[in-house]
Amino acid sequence: MKKLISSLFAAILLIGFGSSAFAQHTGATKVVYHIDDAETQGLKGLRNIRNHLDTAPDTIIIVVTHANGVDMLMEGARDKKNNVEYAPLIGALKSRGVKFEVCEITLKNRNLKKDQFILDADFTPSGVVRVADLQYKDAFAYIKP
Repeated sequence: MKKLISSLFAAILLIGFGSSAFAQHTGATKVVYHIDDAETQGLKGLRNIRNHLDTAPDTIIIVVTHANGVDMLMEGARDKKNNVEYAPLIGALKSRGVKFEVCEITLKNRNLKKDQFILDADFTPSGVVRVADLQYKDAFAYIKP
């Protein structure tokens, strides 16, 4: 009888833990888009994000930029290949809940100032650390366009 009770108790615990794990993964999908080169990833990344939200509008998306990726968030920035201005595209995505972040280490290394960036940009102390934390601590999926 004790074995039966112990087995039932163990089964209930397993079901409880399984349900808890399932519950954690049934919320909105969270994704970090990592951009470190605006020229090759900028326009493509913004299109990917738009398509992502068109298909799954409840997705939580954070775009983390560093190195040359921050260029797409600067005032007046344009895609060099198609001469498309980034700001209106970013503004439209921001209005859909997308957050855009600029690495402050990149600012320091490239001698850039925060006022050179569009108002839709937020800042993070380290882009690489932010990407890692979003993936590991906050369970964000990782996409690099």
